Amino acid sequence: MLAWIILLPLIGFAFSILFGKKLPKPLVGFIASSVVLGSFLFSIDVFNTVSADPKGISEQLFTFLAIDGFNVSFTLFADRITSIMLLVITGVGLLIHVYSISYMSSDEGFYKFFAYLNLFVFNMLILVLGSNLLVLFFGWEGVGLCSYLLIGFWYQNPSFGKAARKAFIMNRIGDLGLLLAIFLCAIYVGSFEFSVISDAAQSGALPEHLITTISILLFVGAMGKSAQIPLYTWLPDAMAGPTPVSALIHAATMVTAGVYLIVRNQALFMLSSSANDLIMFIGLATSLVAAVIALKQNDIKKVLAYSTVSQLGFMFIALGVGAYSAAMFHLVTHAFFKALLFLGSGSIIHAMGDEQDMRRMGGLRKSMPITFITFLIGTLAISGFPFLSGFFSKDEILASAFGHNRWVWGIAIISATLTGFYMFRLLFVVFFGTFRGTKEQKSHLHESPWLMTIPLMILAVLSVFGGLLNLPKYAGSLSEKLHHWIEPNLPILRNPVHVSHSIEYMLVGVAIFIFLLAFILQYRKYVLQSAVPEEDNEMSKSALALANKLYVDEAYDKMFVEPTETLGDYSSWFDRNIIGLIPKSIKGWNTALARLNARVQNGNIEYYLVYMSLAVFLVLFLSAICLKLWN
Repeated sequence: MLAWIILLPLIGFAFSILFGKKLPKPLVGFIASSVVLGSFLFSIDVFNTVSADPKGISEQLFTFLAIDGFNVSFTLFADRITSIMLLVITGVGLLIHVYSISYMSSDEGFYKFFAYLNLFVFNMLILVLGSNLLVLFFGWEGVGLCSYLLIGFWYQNPSFGKAARKAFIMNRIGDLGLLLAIFLCAIYVGSFEFSVISDAAQSGALPEHLITTISILLFVGAMGKSAQIPLYTWLPDAMAGPTPVSALIHAATMVTAGVYLIVRNQALFMLSSSANDLIMFIGLATSLVAAVIALKQNDIKKVLAYSTVSQLGFMFIALGVGAYSAAMFHLVTHAFFKALLFLGSGSIIHAMGDEQDMRRMGGLRKSMPITFITFLIGTLAISGFPFLSGFFSKDEILASAFGHNRWVWGIAIISATLTGFYMFRLLFVVFFGTFRGTKEQKSHLHESPWLMTIPLMILAVLSVFGGLLNLPKYAGSLSEKLHHWIEPNLPILRNPVHVSHSIEYMLVGVAIFIFLLAFILQYRKYVLQSAVPEEDNEMSKSALALANKLYVDEAYDKMFVEPTETLGDYSSWFDRNIIGLIPKSIKGWNTALARLNARVQNGNIEYYLVYMSLAVFLVLFLSAICLKLWN
């Protein structure tokens, strides 16, 4: 069962890459989607199995390495935590595959796109199904490769290629931390298995400083994949890829791999307060900085990209305060509403003829009613509209932060407030007011085909009802279903900081207040007053700084990129003019000797007789001198 979950997408990849070019596009898309559907059905079977047996199931495929008693097997393992990830990856992935059949229908590289999507799903499934760090690392690197291929899919545009390289390189920086953690586990634990590492940490076999070191290195790996400060700048640039890529990789699956890595190694992190504090502070900083930058972005996908970074920061806040079930809850609900928002933005871009600047849009709700309604639901969910999925998952994180530290809650609530501001700004600017595009764009405005709108509607329903997975404590017997369900798979449980129902109601009241505040202020500005985001030359210095992403990319270019390129230029000069002289000198000497030899051996017998005579004379002369000296 577990093997088929990963093999089906691999078969789909092989089929598309080998035969897709010669087959009709709808058939290629249908087969690529069908294999993901098969994995989804098997994942449901796994979900039912682990629901009955929380210990999980495993399946050893082969022995990967066996040296002097050190064995590493390629084993697949699924428990309740894994089953959640399987359903998110294959379920949301299936909807995105179906959506892409229509969205990419006019693209020449249609078959390659679906091949890469299937390959990505295959690697992501290996990542979450691996029973040990080495198998996880294969999937980890595989999704990095697929991310590079999909971000730079339209490689004819040089800026898209640079965005792909940027994502690849920044992820490799984080991956170095993960690799070092794997080495330390091999040296001091003698195994890569998650269960063995967890047992060693709990039994006291690992000293505290080593647990902290391994935990921090694992977190460095998570920072790269999940776009946390300082390794977050690749994700906004990754919007260069087709919009379904943004939904699949940078909203629902790949960027959550870092969260999964920490949850899977929960025993290590729960034994290191230093690592937890680091995670919490990095998550806080990331959620706040990304939310502030999103306030002045005008590219519709860039707003959603920074929103993703900010929401990932919320997940890491939850991890840092020990609320692992809250992090997983927000991971699931975020997959629903953020995939919905990205696919909705793709529907808008499709109708606008590839226009992504919100300032060129406006009034689209009349021409695109389904996209508008579903996008509205996604916006309400992420902004914390009462009783939608994002309201419950974000509220649980805020409540956990409040119980841990009031200052942490205060900063997190600011980030949550800003979420409503930038999302309602996006909604009102795009769908309300008058159309600000060209006449040609206006004449082509239309609702997207049903292959694109059906996934939007399904995700909208999930965004509405996803909160039922883990209702708060005041919901009574229906509360915290997800928390209690995954609890058996969390090795170490921290005593929760209980807050009274009155405090809970107060926190809910604050959440509703900030939602209403953001809605009213943005509605008043962008709908009632018909304001439009200003052009760059009209912005104040502070607004321009936010629009330019606080110049972080420029700072990185000055500190790292330009010195590296300069060093490369000097190295190239040294290679050409210094190192290159060695083979040139050897070539010159060989040429000179060859020319001399050619003159000597010219095929003329008379010259050869002269050379022989001179040689005989020299031999006799030297022999006579030697005999005289001897006597």
